[in-house]
Amino acid sequence: DPLPPPLPKKQLQRAESLPEPGSSHLCHDDPEPRAGSILYSIPTPSLPHGPGAPPRDRPPWAPKKPLTKSQSLGEPLARSSPQKAPPPSLKELTFGTADGELGQLLESPAGVCGVVLGCQEASLARLSAHMQEELVGPEERQQLLEAELAGKRWAALGVLDPQPCCQSGDAWYFRVGFTFENRQLQFAAKVPKPCCSSLGVQSSLGTHCSIQRLLGRFTDHLPRELVLPGIPGKQSQGPSREEPACAAPQPVLQVLLCAEVPQQTLADFVKGSHALHRTSPGHYERLGCLLLLQLCMGLEHLRGQNVAQGDLCPENLLLVQCPCPPQGLQGQKEPLGLSLPRLLISSFFKVQERQRPCSSSQEQDWSQGLAAPSPPAAAELNVGRLIYQILHVDISLDNILGFRSKRLPEIPSLSIYSAGLKRLATLLLHRDPQERVSIEQARGILQVLLWGPRQELFARSTKSLELLRSWLEVKRALLLLRFAENSTGARVSPGLEEWLCCQYFQRVTEHTLYRVTQVLYA
Repeated sequence: DPLPPPLPKKQLQRAESLPEPGSSHLCHDDPEPRAGSILYSIPTPSLPHGPGAPPRDRPPWAPKKPLTKSQSLGEPLARSSPQKAPPPSLKELTFGTADGELGQLLESPAGVCGVVLGCQEASLARLSAHMQEELVGPEERQQLLEAELAGKRWAALGVLDPQPCCQSGDAWYFRVGFTFENRQLQFAAKVPKPCCSSLGVQSSLGTHCSIQRLLGRFTDHLPRELVLPGIPGKQSQGPSREEPACAAPQPVLQVLLCAEVPQQTLADFVKGSHALHRTSPGHYERLGCLLLLQLCMGLEHLRGQNVAQGDLCPENLLLVQCPCPPQGLQGQKEPLGLSLPRLLISSFFKVQERQRPCSSSQEQDWSQGLAAPSPPAAAELNVGRLIYQILHVDISLDNILGFRSKRLPEIPSLSIYSAGLKRLATLLLHRDPQERVSIEQARGILQVLLWGPRQELFARSTKSLELLRSWLEVKRALLLLRFAENSTGARVSPGLEEWLCCQYFQRVTEHTLYRVTQVLYA
């Protein structure tokens, strides 16, 4: 009998070679291609035929279970162990996040509380980064400005005032203008005083809110209209009518172009704030805490780069008006005695490998640290002296060397900050280096003085990590609510103090709070 005609091939098998919607890529979890992927539709040549051999249209690794009708119409295959997509990161969550992704997070072991707390920390980090960019400007724009200023000298700059806008202990500062991207920018031309240059160090410090930013440098003759006070023979008073035509050339000086225009030094601020300290001691001493906090943050940044402040004295610490005044005062210049200025460290030197040898006498080591021009180990001593100077208490070297151990000038109690500042100054000026707190610890103490936790928190409950963790979680939530409320209506725009507060609650932990409060409230 003739053989029966061959049966037609099943049409359902052809559905396997069609790419299914949303499955045109190879799953990374599967070592082999699966039905419905684009790789599965590639025909396999020279497959064996015979009993038990797979059909020509199906490679040997394909599943032998026949497809159902619903699967052949393009629906995805049901897997025995479905792989769930990973839940989104808390940093990526927004109000518009899909409910399906939120459901995955809510099923996690952390639950609702963990999701909310993680979102708060991520939100504080974003707010902090945004406020920092408002304060110091975008990094990309600064790089473009540096490239534009490369090779420029006095001729390309517009001198806005022949008199220095600020004179520090190591330099004069002049306001200059420059047109960039169709905008008139103002920055400072820094003319270092003789033997006070730190160009090589300052050009490699990176961006920090408490560090003077360098945009460029050049060497050129000083313009005749500029005035250098206090330098005999190098003072430029401008050409007079009686001046001969062949006048002596002006001196050639190095000039640094700085992004911030200083208004005064910390020494000028302290000298002119006696009346404010008497009439508003709480406001003034809070300003003092915020200025000291900025200084400590800048010193931490410098130590991370093996750089030290050249001469840590009020005359070399610059104050700059912030670019974010209250909305009701925009366009006006608020007095520095009422607003919080930015504090800038402006002179630096590279820390040498060999440090000053330790003295066998603590008394000698303490006095040498106060008298030296700020070696790295003496930064804590100099910050301690600054506390007394800001609070208008005499702390001259001759004065404190006359006191015996653990005897320092008394700080009057005028506000809620007085006792904490006195405690911090005592710890920074301790004669025993082992008992002296570090700059990092001083920064933490100042943050607790400004934003808590205060001592009354422990009046009703024993201090513990659980209590401090709960306090920290509530304060973070309240801080975010304050930002949300202030964003509506004619409220104060976030400025320097808000950024410093945001930095604190973004990074602090209950363990840090426990250690700091142990030292501060001992």
